[in-house]
Amino acid sequence: MNVSHASVHPVEDPPTTEGGNAPRVRMKDIQGMPGTPGGLTLRLCQFMFAVAALCVMATTSDFPSVTAFCYLVAAAGLQSSWSLLLAIIDIYALLVKRSLQNYRIVSLFTIGDGITSTLTFAAACATAGITVLIDNDLQSCAQNHCVQFETATSMAFISWFSALPSFLLNFWSLASR
Repeated sequence: MNVSHASVHPVEDPPTTEGGNAPRVRMKDIQGMPGTPGGLTLRLCQFMFAVAALCVMATTSDFPSVTAFCYLVAAAGLQSSWSLLLAIIDIYALLVKRSLQNYRIVSLFTIGDGITSTLTFAAACATAGITVLIDNDLQSCAQNHCVQFETATSMAFISWFSALPSFLLNFWSLASR
């Protein structure tokens, strides 16, 4: 019995009209990563809430008497400075339509976001502990600025909540290379 067997012959791509092969293109950037509108939004949220925490805490007259409150002011100042710097870089990248997916840039962003978000979280937790001590245990909110302390603490936590996705997305981008 003489039966023909099926065979597959590859078909070549037709030549492109541009005169060359197109460069390899990365997957679309995920919103929240550096150089995207989502990343800029996260940076601006981090900046606004860190500045709010800093201003509310710094306007109380007795914040220098407690180390945790001074720590919150320092951490919020660092967080706001870092977020403003990266927001400016994001704005520049968006205006010139440039991707910020260089390994060194993403590494720098990841390390900076990790440090500042950890410091902000630690400061917010320390301030929350002192505020609970003053309010619930010492029952001395009448003499202190508990509302301002609680407001500054909540602003610091919200700043941390907006810094965490930036760190995680940058870290994921580094780990997936």
